[in-house]
Amino acid sequence: MEVRIVQFPETRVAVAEHRGPPALEYETSQKLIEWRIQHRLSPANHRTYGVHYTDPQTVTPADHRVDFCVTYDLPVEPNLQGILAKIIPANRCAVARHLGSRRHNSAAVYLYREWLPASGEQLADFPIFFHYVNVGPNVQEDEMITDVYLPLK
Repeated sequence: MEVRIVQFPETRVAVAEHRGPPALEYETSQKLIEWRIQHRLSPANHRTYGVHYTDPQTVTPADHRVDFCVTYDLPVEPNLQGILAKIIPANRCAVARHLGSRRHNSAAVYLYREWLPASGEQLADFPIFFHYVNVGPNVQEDEMITDVYLPLK
């Protein structure tokens, strides 16, 4: 798997915070999608991210946390969906690409289990995050592209 080191720029995002069982992530993501549609934020012009604070394989379902994000430079006004404004900070990151279903991300596993121990690098104080390169109802699971960013010191 190819790994690149990049400088990720500070990125303002609108966020749907997910707290709880992974089985309910879809419901949380639907809130962001609804808000995104209301604000006419096309996937072509507004990138979609997931900031993964926990690994659902290693925490209790109640402690699982993910922020589903879309790039957005304007203030986020109070809204029915509970969308908030946040920032993905600038970070030096290792990046690897995963192709296929987002249910099991082989790039994230590779970065943590194989690349990081052999690299001599150390993790930064921001969690792993995913750029969902292609999103939308017409994207089939086998066509999904996800770039995985592992923040480094």
